[in-house]
Amino acid sequence: MQTFFVEIKCALGKTYEVASALAEAEIASEIHSIAGHYDILAKFYVPRDVDIGHFVGEHVQTIPGIVDTRTIIAFKAF
Repeated sequence: MQTFFVEIKCALGKTYEVASALAEAEIASEIHSIAGHYDILAKFYVPRDVDIGHFVGEHVQTIPGIVDTRTIIAFKAF
């Protein structure tokens, strides 16, 4: 499995709607509200043969209310 995180910037007033849509889609293992330049941090696991860029573009960025994302690929958990 590949592990990665996506920082998500939401349209004003849409953070809870975006978080709910992510949860309903059942694609993220964890969803957290955060402070700073982004509003949500979501953790994902996908099989090794899945292209992370395509996954984010097709399953995450298409959620209404998302205006920007930043993907962080994790190499090892300690």
